[in-house]
Amino acid sequence: MNTIVKDWQIVSIFDGQELVGKVLWGICVDDMTYRFNKGDYISTSKITEFSPTTQLIKTTSGSLYQVIGEGRKAEVKMKDFNLLRHGFSPEQIALLNSLPSDLFH
Repeated sequence: MNTIVKDWQIVSIFDGQELVGKVLWGICVDDMTYRFNKGDYISTSKITEFSPTTQLIKTTSGSLYQVIGEGRKAEVKMKDFNLLRHGFSPEQIALLNSLPSDLFH
């Protein structure tokens, strides 16, 4: 087993109406590859396989993740994908997008 993840979400990435792919976003419980520390966020490469019965997810990079607990589904626009990769959760991204655009200018 490579990496164990909790508080996980399968995030669908959309470019307009087109589904670009799905990634795993969650919090590291344990990582036998030493890429992540306990409590770090994880945002994976594109998911290639997901087995709900074994709770295992494989990505295009060949990494294997075991997800524990109940997962959720989320959607993120391609324009916000870098926020996801830098640790923002899908909920935080939705909150940022709901704020007035002139708030940060």
